[in-house]
Amino acid sequence: MANPVQQIPFDLRPRTALGREDFMVAPCNRDAVGWIDRWPDWSAPAFVLHGAAASGKTHLAAVWKDMAKAAWVDAAELATQDANVLSALAPHLVIDHLDPLIGNRAAETALFHLYNQMKDRGSSLLITMRAAPGQIDFVIPDLSSRMRAAPTVAIEPPDDTLLEVLLVKLFSDRQITVGADVITYMLPRMERSFAAARDIVERADHVALAEKKPVTIPLIRQIFSAQE
Repeated sequence: MANPVQQIPFDLRPRTALGREDFMVAPCNRDAVGWIDRWPDWSAPAFVLHGAAASGKTHLAAVWKDMAKAAWVDAAELATQDANVLSALAPHLVIDHLDPLIGNRAAETALFHLYNQMKDRGSSLLITMRAAPGQIDFVIPDLSSRMRAAPTVAIEPPDDTLLEVLLVKLFSDRQITVGADVITYMLPRMERSFAAARDIVERADHVALAEKKPVTIPLIRQIFSAQE
């Protein structure tokens, strides 16, 4: 008998909820949320939010963007756009995912001038990174001193309570309803990180669609077994 044809799922991106009401406040991110709520009473032109992949940095930055009516700047634009062009986008700016541009002299130069322009006009700059500025070697010493002097807050790894809520949200973003038994099964068997939660939900969605199955404990067990 011929093998059954397996459905090849289309790569349809889920709608990720990025509103304030969708952000889950927990001990690991409470300090970061406090700084967002404190704006515009920041002690410096820039605020640095750092943490591991998928920890919620971009989500929280999006919340602040709406609050401050800021413009969103992908960090890669620092290497190609003049600081004057970027500063004209809006009174306040978000620069997302800065790390890969550290060491790029053109990008660091643009950020240095951008920082000074924002300071001169009393504007704010929210920067997201995986590592804290103090852990990174900058090419431009003056930029290094400014970044290290900026208020910096980390989003810490999630606890079990947050992981449980996060898993439910990630499935919901993909329009997948799972039973409480599935979440209970997953928690003690998965890596304790935001990225791991994101990856396993993505994998579960892919397998469930390809095999035309609901997301159940047997399907999750199958995914964990494949990772061993």
